[in-house]
Amino acid sequence: MPESRRGVLYGIAAYSMWGLFPLYWPLLKPSSALEILAHRMAWSLIAVVVILAVRRHWSWFRELLRTPKKLGLLALAAVIVTVNWGVYIFAVNTGHVIESALGYFINPLVSVLFGVVVFRERLRPWQWGAAGLGALAVVVIAVGYGRPPWIALVLALSFGTYGLVKKVAGVGAAESMAVETLVLLPPALGYLLYLQGQGTATFGSMGTGHALLLVGAGVITALPLLCFTAAAIRVPLTTMGLLQYIAPILQFLCGVVVVHEVMPPSRWAGFAIVWLALSLFTWDSLRAARQARDVPPPPEPEHRQGPKREPVTV
Repeated sequence: MPESRRGVLYGIAAYSMWGLFPLYWPLLKPSSALEILAHRMAWSLIAVVVILAVRRHWSWFRELLRTPKKLGLLALAAVIVTVNWGVYIFAVNTGHVIESALGYFINPLVSVLFGVVVFRERLRPWQWGAAGLGALAVVVIAVGYGRPPWIALVLALSFGTYGLVKKVAGVGAAESMAVETLVLLPPALGYLLYLQGQGTATFGSMGTGHALLLVGAGVITALPLLCFTAAAIRVPLTTMGLLQYIAPILQFLCGVVVVHEVMPPSRWAGFAIVWLALSLFTWDSLRAARQARDVPPPPEPEHRQGPKREPVTV
């Protein structure tokens, strides 16, 4: 199988697993969102360490210790992803699956705006149009809700900021996650021990199946990450940009078809505007990538030579 096709399959697997997360977290009830989050932190570290051990890949850790700036950035990323994970679990387990899907639909537009603000990137006119439609969609949905869609906004902003920090840090996916979950381990273990001491922990008190599901939170966190990494090194960024919409589409379908969340006309209108914005953004990105491929490379500069001298005859 060609590497490009293999990469696409890895990408589909990664985003499909992320898109089906709303079906997993409700299985962990009656655990609270904070308890699930703590278990996800702890077991994710164990899963990533096992993966790194199988790959026998440890040399990066010594190099990372010599760069305090990267360690600081990864610690910051750990805090940001904690907010993202916690809000997402809370949203799914309290019947806000569709609003969480909205957050990941508008996340690409948030990342574009971060590129403008942080990296001083210049947007093309169609990209500005897509960003404007995204902002309009948030307003329409906020009017329909009677409040700002804070879950969607927190998810989009936190995940966009997380990606920004990871980009600046420049550390591999599995290695980065190992450091992040290591940073998160002390508070996670502290909270789990507190629950055990209070007698309110569900781990071990709700049966073996429930305990295994809590352990599985680490596995389902690490597995799509590995598939994503395998895809990212095999396929172009434009392809990854298209594949990323699989996750929020599946989340949206879970909310509508499985959870049967209410979708009033105002919410449909808001999502329609979001989808229009994403279609516009994707079309413009593909058009720009195609134009970049069609531009011939600049000719190589000719080597300058001195004035040609006639042979001297004696």
